[in-house]
Amino acid sequence: MTKFAPLRRLAILDDYQGVTLSLGPWDDLPKSLDITVFRDTLHDRDALVERLAPFDAILAMRERTPFPRALIERLPNLRLLMSTARRNRSFDIAACVEHGITVCGTPDFGAPTVDLAWGLILSLARDIPRQQDSLRAGHWQTSVGIGLEGKTLGVIGLGKLGARVARVGAAFGMKVIAWSQNLTAERAAEVGAIRVDKDVLLAEADIITLHVVLSERSRGIIGAADLARMKKTTFVVNTSRGPLIDQPALIAALKEGRIAGAGLDVFDEEPLRPGHPILSAPNTVLTPHLGYVSEQNYRAYFTGAVEAINAFEAGHPVRVMEP
Repeated sequence: MTKFAPLRRLAILDDYQGVTLSLGPWDDLPKSLDITVFRDTLHDRDALVERLAPFDAILAMRERTPFPRALIERLPNLRLLMSTARRNRSFDIAACVEHGITVCGTPDFGAPTVDLAWGLILSLARDIPRQQDSLRAGHWQTSVGIGLEGKTLGVIGLGKLGARVARVGAAFGMKVIAWSQNLTAERAAEVGAIRVDKDVLLAEADIITLHVVLSERSRGIIGAADLARMKKTTFVVNTSRGPLIDQPALIAALKEGRIAGAGLDVFDEEPLRPGHPILSAPNTVLTPHLGYVSEQNYRAYFTGAVEAINAFEAGHPVRVMEP
């Protein structure tokens, strides 16, 4: 393969914490490559085009900034588009191929979303955030939480992440039930879960946690009717993608006390705007899409990005994404 001409300018997008340059081996890149880091997300298309037009290489952080065809067609200088992790459903890869843009992914590390899911579950069950606030305000034991042992965990989606979440539930002494559109009883049994119908899971689970990929088939997989089937004591946890749940319906269920609470790491719009209705919904534990945000994962991302840039310039792109 022919060696590519050197890249001139690299844009690193959506570095919310300002840590990208401290967690990657950027010194391994050619000194001639100019690197610019942007810490905010631009939703205005024209402003985004103006910002990105000078760059021939871009590193996007997961799906924080989408790259649809309408954006790609307005970036004639772009030659290498990278995404942290190995897939990015917000990239129009076919449009990139048509415009001669190479799209590459990076390695990742472990399954940090599992940690975050259980952090939300435990925070809800034992009322940890409010008990901390109460203690700091001078009070002592103002509520009674629930223990997980003997409770029923309902896992929607039993892939890589869902399976690990299920095993942790079993370690807590929970009964684990699971459902997804293609789940078999045999697959569920492999991770100590029982495959049930969706309506059964909704009616029986004390805690429901979602671990499915967002698609047209899964969008709104938890709607108003599904929330109505849950017990008033049920907690709902979503660390996958916000649109899996009908958010207005969820907010209504919380405000009306039809479910016990919700732990959310993902939302229908990100970053959340000030005053978004979910921020004032009762009985919630909310985190700003931290599932994949860990030091180990970031180091894997940025090491992979440096590798991808050097491989591209050598004419041997790595982890190329196909349409």
